[in-house]
Amino acid sequence: MPTPSCPIVALVGRPNVGKSTLFNRISRSRKALVDPTPGVTRDRHYDRVVWEGHPFILVDTGGIDDNPDDALVSHIRDQAMAAIDEADIILFLMDGRTGLTPADHAVVDILRRTDKPIFHVVNKIDGPEREQELLAPFYELGIERLWALSAEHIYGFRTLMDDLGTVLAERTGDEVAIDLPEDTVKVAFLGRPNVGKSSMVNQIVGEERMVVSEISGTTRDSVDTLLVRGRYSYLLIDTAGIRRRGKTTEKLEKFSILKSLAALERCDVAVVLIDAGEGMTEQDTRIIGYALEQGRGMIVLVNKWDLVAGDKKRQEEIMAEVGQALPFLGFAPLLTVSALTGYGIKRLFPVIGSVYRQYKAKFATAALNRLLREAVEEHTPPIYKNKRLKFYYTSQIGTCPPKFVIMTNSSKGVHFSYERYLVNRFRQGLGLDKVPIRIFFRDKTEQREKE
Repeated sequence: MPTPSCPIVALVGRPNVGKSTLFNRISRSRKALVDPTPGVTRDRHYDRVVWEGHPFILVDTGGIDDNPDDALVSHIRDQAMAAIDEADIILFLMDGRTGLTPADHAVVDILRRTDKPIFHVVNKIDGPEREQELLAPFYELGIERLWALSAEHIYGFRTLMDDLGTVLAERTGDEVAIDLPEDTVKVAFLGRPNVGKSSMVNQIVGEERMVVSEISGTTRDSVDTLLVRGRYSYLLIDTAGIRRRGKTTEKLEKFSILKSLAALERCDVAVVLIDAGEGMTEQDTRIIGYALEQGRGMIVLVNKWDLVAGDKKRQEEIMAEVGQALPFLGFAPLLTVSALTGYGIKRLFPVIGSVYRQYKAKFATAALNRLLREAVEEHTPPIYKNKRLKFYYTSQIGTCPPKFVIMTNSSKGVHFSYERYLVNRFRQGLGLDKVPIRIFFRDKTEQREKE
């Protein structure tokens, strides 16, 4: 089974050239991504987009300042090189109304040095009447092709996206697919820089497959290692370190975050590492939020446990910190390990197997409805708008993670507390104690209308 990576398409350009407008147009949104899940804070605007069957991660980068008094070499080059080095496809936007600027020239010079697909887009061209007039100055760049666009008024949008789709299709076709054994468990190792992700994979594999370094951000891209243990196979994905925004001084590392998120999209189980020496940090919580958002199976490893060996008080403090910071993550197994000494590593794979089985679990509809009936009998649903809530039946609608739908007389009347009660009952009754589960409520009247 092939495991293609999710391409990253980066929007780059000066401030106010329309990058965010195009981002919203492509992602079909009107604002930056907002998620109620605790710990989910994004350093940049990004979204997962599927265009005519081709998935990719779209990222809106910070504006490249064209102030001549600014340090163009440090600012423009850093931003442009970050996009070039870490994105798979570049959409470089320029402003058709403002015309060509020195900053545009500087970035184009940098873009010439890569063989990655580059779309040179001239935005704010509202129609064909002035297209040639507004495009004319940009031919000075010596670019083979320019795309005329109005991100706000959609002019030229379909042409741009169709051409982008063609490149995405070609890129997927050119990738060397990895033929994995059936039911291979894909495991991504996530965490801040220097928490020991590469060391952990090296310890597991038993040889130096990845570079291990004390330099933060050594692993810039995801590295895959296929491991066969007995009858089971695992694809170990070592990802780039995710650094807190205020500490991301190296521009390239900001894009490395996106590479990690792309790897997260194709894994079954996310193994999040925490540094026992530093304890639980805010960024650890954010990283876990990323995994929760994607609905992945999850295991939390407190690594470098050898640093607190023999210090029972500090061990208890660390575990208390983790518990307090992650009250919403009670289902995820928590293990103490040491990539340096190998302590606790043998416990990891049985836990991965258990998480994976629950992650893919399927259940008979009859058993689900019996469980729902028992749950309602034990805890009567509340009254909503002078009517008692009724739950008619339930069924499983998906896996990875397990997803269920419950038909009711009022989906709006299901209070969070009662939803949580049903989630917990489904966990207990179905043996899903190690994975996230999703329960959706649908009105029975709405179902009839759809039918």
